[in-house]
Amino acid sequence: MSIQIRSKDIKLTQHLNDHIELAIENFKRFHLDITTVNVMIAKEKKGVGVEFDIHIAHAQPVVISDSDDDLDTAIDLAIERANKALRRLHDKVKDHHTSSIRDMEVVEEAAE
Repeated sequence: MSIQIRSKDIKLTQHLNDHIELAIENFKRFHLDITTVNVMIAKEKKGVGVEFDIHIAHAQPVVISDSDDDLDTAIDLAIERANKALRRLHDKVKDHHTSSIRDMEVVEEAAE
């Protein structure tokens, strides 16, 4: 997995960089084939904007944007939304596979 963290008009501390990398490592728990994660942090007119661009093999990219007055809060909100989106995608993929296996089992039982 390739991780790229960029900031525009904001100085990122090592603590914030580590916090973002740890959150991205936690994305692995969803067992999706994540290939690239791009994080862009930029100063906006009113506060700070954070964008996660998560590329998953064989799926559309997941793009999460959030903003807040506080940098830490904006990052945490974006991480929460990314976790929620990845969990939903994981559940969708998981349900899709289990429902097809159940259908096959029902067809086999009906044939007997």
